[in-house]
Amino acid sequence: MLGDSFEYTKEALIGKWTRWFLLIICAIIFPLFGGYSVRIMSGAKPAPELENWGSLFIDGIKLLVLGLIYSIPVMIVAFLVLGGSIMALASGSDSVVAAGIAGLLGGLLIVLILALIIGLISIMGMIRFSRTGSMGEAFNFSAIFETIGKIGWIQYIIAVVVVVVVLGVVYTILGMIPVIGWLLSILLMPAIGIFQYRYFTAIYESVETS
Repeated sequence: MLGDSFEYTKEALIGKWTRWFLLIICAIIFPLFGGYSVRIMSGAKPAPELENWGSLFIDGIKLLVLGLIYSIPVMIVAFLVLGGSIMALASGSDSVVAAGIAGLLGGLLIVLILALIIGLISIMGMIRFSRTGSMGEAFNFSAIFETIGKIGWIQYIIAVVVVVVVLGVVYTILGMIPVIGWLLSILLMPAIGIFQYRYFTAIYESVETS
């Protein structure tokens, strides 16, 4: 899947400098790149052309809304679990502060685990939306869990961790480059985005054909 995603990204951008430049602009105007990612996740191969800008923008807004909806449970749990711990830390009492620190660490672990689980579910949800055009399909949990079940939860988690590590290494290297590292990060935003969304799509397509 890494190889497939790399070749997909290379075909999309190398030698197609006008598309690359326009995608940099789209990445800055986030909804436009979000709409382009919807086309990638819909299964377009090779990479789709940049056209129907209005549709791109609308699909990007829909994707953003879906992401915000998926993040609501994490935000609520973070507020409830971490809020009490922060108030305890602000109390000034040693015993209460100690309890607050323990609660804060435990709360962070809970929030991180919840964010991971919801993140895994949301990836499949976003792909279902991209393939059907229906925002409701992004929350078709029976179909989502069926797909993840076919992949295998362990295999799915490993696959996602792999791409997170790969992208983490790329961002780390870019961050270590003095002076021009930030500029290279901007220039590579389309490549990183295309690679990531194609990779997620390849995971989905490993067990789904429609």
